[in-house]
This record gives sequence, C-alpha cells and structure tokens, in this order.
Amino acid sequence: MSKVKVRLEFHTISARLRELKLPEVDVVVGIARGGIVPASMVAHQLGVPLVLLHLNYRDDHNRPQRPQPQLLQPIPFDPTGKRVLLVDDVSVTGATLQAAQTYLKGATLTTLTLKGKADLVLFPEVHDCVDWPWRVE
Repeated sequence: MSKVKVRLEFHTISARLRELKLPEVDVVVGIARGGIVPASMVAHQLGVPLVLLHLNYRDDHNRPQRPQPQLLQPIPFDPTGKRVLLVDDVSVTGATLQAAQTYLKGATLTTLTLKGKADLVLFPEVHDCVDWPWRVE
C-alpha cells in the first residue's frame, strides 16, 4: 500500500517563496537532482547566478544508495568569500546539506529546503511525502 503524497503546485511554491525573507547572496547553489528546480526558482527571484552541485545520496525511491553523500562532478566555482544560498528540495537527515557545506568551505552559507531541516524551510508544516509538480515518475 503506497502512502498518499501531499501535492504542492508551482503557484503555491512560488507564492510561498515570494513571502520568504531571503538573504542577500552572491550565488545560489542547487543540489542536483532534487534541488535543481527550487534553486532555479530562487536564483531567478534573487537575480543571481545558479550553480549546480552534483552531490548524491538517495536513489529515485528516496532510499540511501551510498554510505554518505558523494560528489559526482567537480565544483564549478571557487566558493571562497562568497555568500551562498544552498538549496535542496528536502532534507531528512541533513546529511547531504552537511556534506555540501564541506565542499563549500570559505563561503558564508545559508541553507534552504522546501521541507525538512535547514536554516530556511519553505513548508515547515508539511511532514508527509510531497508530490512535486516537476517530478516525473
């Protein structure tokens, strides 16, 4: 028996994002894959560059597939001295965000997720699984 997922539409996510007080940053870093769309939305709203951090921990069914998050591609910029907003869709244990922070040493970091654990959480009231509008199954 599969769990019912909460459906969040783009307009709901966008409206909540516009209401959130976002910090001034130099760059938005999205954790690929789950953070690509939310990070794109945030970077667009802030008018700053978007960089993708290819860091993977979970499979397509949200199960850990490695003992720890693994960097799959080199980081495409030097984060030293930059104000970075690190974005992912969900942070359950915080392991991926924590690993990302080790790769972004020298930056001033703020984390943002749509749900779960982060400095900024767009939907702190949502505790169930989410059916994201960009997810293809």
